[in-house]
Amino acid sequence: MEQQVSDEEPQPVVLREEIRRRRRKMKAFTSTFSVAMDQIAIEFILPTTTKSSRSPDTLLLEVAGNWTVEQVKAQVWLRVVATNLCPEFYQKYSSDHCILLYQKKGNWCEIYDKHQVFQTLDCIRYWKALKKDVGKIHLTCRPQPSEESTQYQRYLNYLIGYDVTDVSNVHDDELEFTRRKLLTPRKNELSDRDPKLYSMDPWITSKHLPEYLFTKVTNSHILLVIHRNKASQTIKVSIDDTPVQVLQTFFTKISNKRALLGVPEDVCEADYVLRVCGREEYIYGNHPVRDFHWVRQCLKNGEEIHLVLESAPNPGQDLVQREDWAQVDDCTGVAGTHEQLTIDEKDHERVFTISLWDCHRKFRVKVLGIDIPALPRNPELIVYVEASIFHGQQLLAQERTSSKAFTEEVLWNTWLEFNIRIRDLPKGARLSLQVSCGKAQTQISKGGGGSGSHDGSKTKSRLLYYVNLLLVDHRSLLRQGEFILHMWKMPEKTEDNSSVNADKLTSATNPDKASSMAIAILLDKYCYPVALPKSREGKVAGGEGREAEGGERGQREMPNHLRKQFEAIVETDPLHPLSQEDKELLWHFREECMRHPRAYPKLLGSVLWGRQEAVLATHRLLERSSVWDRSVLDVGLAMQLLDCHYSDAHVRSMAVRKLETLGDDDVLRYLLQLVQAVKFEPYHDSALARFLLKRALRSKRIGHFLFWFLRSEIAQSMHYQQRYAVLLEAYLRGCGEDMLQDFRRQVEITEALQKVTREIKAMSAEKYDVSAQVVFQLRQKLENLQTSGLPESFRVPYDPGLRAGALVVKQCKVMASKKRPLWLQFKRADPTTLSSDTIGVIFKDGDDLRQDMLILQILLIMESIWEEESLDLSLLPYGCISTGNKIGMIEIVKDATTIANIQQSVVGSTGAFKDEILNQWLRDKCVSEEKFQQAVERFVFSCGGYCVATYVLGVGDRHNDNIMITESGNLFHIDFGHILGNYKSFLGISKERVPFVLTPDFLYVMGTSGKKSSPHFQKFQDVCVRAYLALRHHTNLLVILFSMMLMTGMPQLTSKEDIEYIREALTVGRPEEEAQRHLLDQIEICRDKGWTVQFNWFLHLVLGIKQGGDKRSA
Repeated sequence: MEQQVSDEEPQPVVLREEIRRRRRKMKAFTSTFSVAMDQIAIEFILPTTTKSSRSPDTLLLEVAGNWTVEQVKAQVWLRVVATNLCPEFYQKYSSDHCILLYQKKGNWCEIYDKHQVFQTLDCIRYWKALKKDVGKIHLTCRPQPSEESTQYQRYLNYLIGYDVTDVSNVHDDELEFTRRKLLTPRKNELSDRDPKLYSMDPWITSKHLPEYLFTKVTNSHILLVIHRNKASQTIKVSIDDTPVQVLQTFFTKISNKRALLGVPEDVCEADYVLRVCGREEYIYGNHPVRDFHWVRQCLKNGEEIHLVLESAPNPGQDLVQREDWAQVDDCTGVAGTHEQLTIDEKDHERVFTISLWDCHRKFRVKVLGIDIPALPRNPELIVYVEASIFHGQQLLAQERTSSKAFTEEVLWNTWLEFNIRIRDLPKGARLSLQVSCGKAQTQISKGGGGSGSHDGSKTKSRLLYYVNLLLVDHRSLLRQGEFILHMWKMPEKTEDNSSVNADKLTSATNPDKASSMAIAILLDKYCYPVALPKSREGKVAGGEGREAEGGERGQREMPNHLRKQFEAIVETDPLHPLSQEDKELLWHFREECMRHPRAYPKLLGSVLWGRQEAVLATHRLLERSSVWDRSVLDVGLAMQLLDCHYSDAHVRSMAVRKLETLGDDDVLRYLLQLVQAVKFEPYHDSALARFLLKRALRSKRIGHFLFWFLRSEIAQSMHYQQRYAVLLEAYLRGCGEDMLQDFRRQVEITEALQKVTREIKAMSAEKYDVSAQVVFQLRQKLENLQTSGLPESFRVPYDPGLRAGALVVKQCKVMASKKRPLWLQFKRADPTTLSSDTIGVIFKDGDDLRQDMLILQILLIMESIWEEESLDLSLLPYGCISTGNKIGMIEIVKDATTIANIQQSVVGSTGAFKDEILNQWLRDKCVSEEKFQQAVERFVFSCGGYCVATYVLGVGDRHNDNIMITESGNLFHIDFGHILGNYKSFLGISKERVPFVLTPDFLYVMGTSGKKSSPHFQKFQDVCVRAYLALRHHTNLLVILFSMMLMTGMPQLTSKEDIEYIREALTVGRPEEEAQRHLLDQIEICRDKGWTVQFNWFLHLVLGIKQGGDKRSA
């Protein structure tokens, strides 16, 4: 083979003697490394063809293992140009005109990352495994998207609410990179997907049947009513029967009356499936009927179970559009080992990528200056930049510039050197740049002001702008060179700041370049890419610091006197701060910690992430330990490792691995929190994002809610728009045509209703009451919508099992509330429905429903905790979903009204003081004494449930307009978003009049008043205590969900007492008897002070301070 000489690139062919000499020189390293330095023989299949045979041109080339993909392509091009092959092609285009493909197990894979070192490619490993001496790579012209795929992309962008192909606001290619990488998990999931199971998506629960439901079952048997055409047949089945067995029982039962039911003689049970009447919910699969969610719902509510017999849906409806892209392998973006990348003992002329771990100098950044679009009103201000390096919430190093006068352009042109070496920068480390201002009280220092000059430090400064830059990018390459970053503005006190805590972690920059603050910085530039190695081979030579001295000490037995201290540390709740001594103890006995999964969050919070040796030691511990994978799933523990304190990919992947064992019903239960936890990932592509994608592609129900949770964030959270959009696109490309059509209909209906709401608001903005004219206008607009192409039917966004049809325009109205929500009624679209009730929906524009969703989700989780203890507290977490920027839908609960309405309807505003009114209303609604007693029982349990839930969550003092009751006695709370907005004003107990709402009229229903007791009141106390103690057994889970909620969906709640609240409420660290006494004391406080709540309610009625008045009063 002839030698290729080039000015730009090294020679691909190296003399064997030279290799031998070099191997002797490098004998300190492992043999795998020396093999890796060998040449790799590749046959390149070129995009041009030979004129004679019409077969493709080929080129055989020896490739150096440490070249980058870009260098390899350039070499191929140079060689082809030098041989004068097809000059009209190779001289016209550059190597960038082509992509590299190879075949693996019948699939085409693209070598996508041009910066990747060749020997780390997946194809090299694949060829080695097949013992191939020569690999084969195809160079093909970069494909241009067809008109069809461009149109399809536009359609997806419309559903997403964001253009994922727009790269105008990115400083690297992470967006495109992630889009390509997520194709692999999507393809894998689709190839494993059972089409029949996916099309019917049975909703089952993995939890045991609670005792209170079991008592409603006679001898382990239940009755099912199965409908076919206009006829029906009731059958008795065991709760352990599977759907197939149920069908067999049914067919045996109807053997003599098939004609009556319209079942032909030549069919059998295998030709049919069972579906819930009126709902898109199938009783299908290999599970006992007792595990189906709908069956349990009916048992709980004492309702008959009605099913319809029909043919299975056609799985062809879930067809997935063919992908234009070739797969990229999972090695894409992964750097080699340190031994492959190190410059030690290597010929420096043959080094093309440097190992980050060879960079011993301190990290530094040059702050050039800031450019302010509009100066603040106060000209007396001084300004400075604070630069910090964080890993998760751990501060690794911090410096700041001098203070300067605040002008439109402030220049520093100064280097800030940090007290951390480049080699110690972990993956996920972010450079946080914050511009703060203060009043000039002290003399401003002259000169550039370097490291940590804190002049003017007596000034009270205010954070104005912030931006983050990940120091190691998604490819594991150290950032280099100049960056102009558009910063985010801190929200004003008057603006919505509900998610500012999470927003401050984003690595996205502000897309509003025209009016945002820009900061210019310079990072050191190197001749070559600097890569963070994926690992070291073998032992770390001469480990340093804590890692070295802890090597064998970390494995020592723990002395008894320290074991008690260790156990005490592990027992503390997730928010308990660790002292320096605690951290050192945990790290010192890290091997012992690894035997106790509950210690993992504490241990991993003690790691010095800014020390490379400590990080490597941690990774080795995690790789070696199998205790975590073998331990029982503790959701709270796994969720804790996914919060904002942990940025390490190994740690987060380990947490996700544990969540893989969750059933679909549990994934749904925690989905909202998991979607929020994606904000804490340093990079777009993560184990958590892949987990959500996989589970959504497996279950239509999970997919439906993932769609809306992501779409709502994309519309409202500019900081994480791109990340969520990439994930949503990956899901939509695999969910199938049927789901895409459903999403299109839901998006269309949402857009149409939003337009109407805004028009109605504009008409009646000034007035408080809603005039008959406004209602008339609304109905006219809805009529027009109905005739002008509104979808005939659509899945209800908060309940995908329900399909809504046409609007019942006569029953629609505008609600007398500031935001003018629409009260809408839809017909049921499913012809098999047995209910004549309409589907009631409140459509809101102007309120962020994400806060309500978070609280309702935690109520659902509490309900599942109580279910495990066989407690049915009749919570009513009504449907509520945010569908866009401050728009969403809320379920209208049937036969329910507010306490305010009941009080007013009888004696006007003084009704707040009449204890017997509620009791009388309930009696009037019940047709018999037996029904009334059942209603009182339900009232006692639901009141207990909400008292405990609202107390633990700090949703305390409520008014009579956001507490409702159904005609069957089910009490429930609504409208949590409003109260959370004013959290500060009542969070600590001291700021509240009462811990929760238990007024004299509630006590009257329970048959008591004043200090007297009654059987119902005693039951109420007992229920509250049992519910409260059950929640305490899950303290860690609730604390972690609460703190994640504060991070992602609540106003700035970072002060200690706010976070402390839930620990106080759950009496963390106190014995059970004390906790029980604490709760009973709270009940007594409510009894004593019930009149204060009544007085508040009286004011509420008199002043008419309606927070959306007759909210859901049917």
